[in-house]
Amino acid sequence: MSIFSQTSYRRIGLTGGIATGKTTVSNYLATSYQLPILDADIYARNAVSPDSFIFKNIIHHFGEKISLPDGSLDRRALGNIVFNDVTERRWLEQQIHPYVRECLREGSQDTAKTMVLVVPLLFEANMTDLCTEIWVVSCQSDLQIERLMQRDRVSRADAIGRIKAQMSLTAKCELADVVLDNSSTLDSLLKQVDRALEMGSD
Repeated sequence: MSIFSQTSYRRIGLTGGIATGKTTVSNYLATSYQLPILDADIYARNAVSPDSFIFKNIIHHFGEKISLPDGSLDRRALGNIVFNDVTERRWLEQQIHPYVRECLREGSQDTAKTMVLVVPLLFEANMTDLCTEIWVVSCQSDLQIERLMQRDRVSRADAIGRIKAQMSLTAKCELADVVLDNSSTLDSLLKQVDRALEMGSD
């Protein structure tokens, strides 16, 4: 149950698979509707800033091989480890998720009637209670792979591995209140966003 279930506040949990178009949707909601956006990825990056306790734990656990010459986190090196080792991935998530959850919880207490919480691992991290409704951005599998390859400049095998490391899009869609299909044009996607926002404001 959402922590906002007994109020008039609307907290949209925006999630989906990797490279399906979550950022496109959140940017549109921010620019066209001026909705406040709480981005879990930003909080996760803050969690591993070089002066943070979490960062020190991560370096101690994985070693200096995941740090860059300037002392910051080498995200690509870390990603190569955790996307190929479920045990290490879960350890890392246990370090970061509690911090991210608290940031989202605090931010969502704002008086804005409608806010958007962009949380890629909304289901996996058990953060659905922070939302009053859940939107999942989905697309066809082959498109997701191609988009991820282009965005992160990874091989097809790496892209497939990263996608499989997440909860399946099918499972996420089954749990969603709204499914946004990003398999066609940008205009088609944004019209779906318009309809979803309008329906929820009735």
